Amino acid sequence: MLPALGLPLRGRSVANVLFAGAYTGVFRGRPNWLSASGLRWGLGGSAIVLAGYGVVLAVPALRKLPAEVAVRVPETSTLEWIAVHIPVGTVLAEEAVFRATLDALLTANSCPPALGAVDFALWHIHPARTEGDSVPVTLAATTIAGLIFSALRRRADSATAPALLHLAVNAGGALLPALATYLGSRRPRPV
Repeated sequence: MLPALGLPLRGRSVANVLFAGAYTGVFRGRPNWLSASGLRWGLGGSAIVLAGYGVVLAVPALRKLPAEVAVRVPETSTLEWIAVHIPVGTVLAEEAVFRATLDALLTANSCPPALGAVDFALWHIHPARTEGDSVPVTLAATTIAGLIFSALRRRADSATAPALLHLAVNAGGALLPALATYLGSRRPRPV
């Protein structure tokens, strides 16, 4: 329904947050955002992802891979994209819907956790098509991410843990090609 509205990025972010709030309220989602356990697990998972990005940037042979990926230009400034739209319009909204609400509904109805992960993957089909990404690769990657995010939510009893990991993956992934290109184009300083 959202793509049919033809909203610009800011409108889509607002619509996502409003939908997530309504969905979470109607289905009595329990994000438990202020959880110390969620913060610990989320920061730990994020540190692993960010360390991985750091290794990719530090090793010239690996740095070439993200540098070859086309840098996507968001409809707004990179700062606004990474500071507002990824954390609020994507991560907060998706974690409220999928981990804080849907996972609990599935558990209460004795459904396998993989069902929520598959639903999370299906949610990403339209964006993949819009960006020209491979739909099968997107489905596989987001299903795996959904399984990891759901396991983190169960372990921490909080949507904060998967939200922080989700933020690290998305924001880091948005910056990685540009940073790799920048670092690859720098000339070594004479000694």
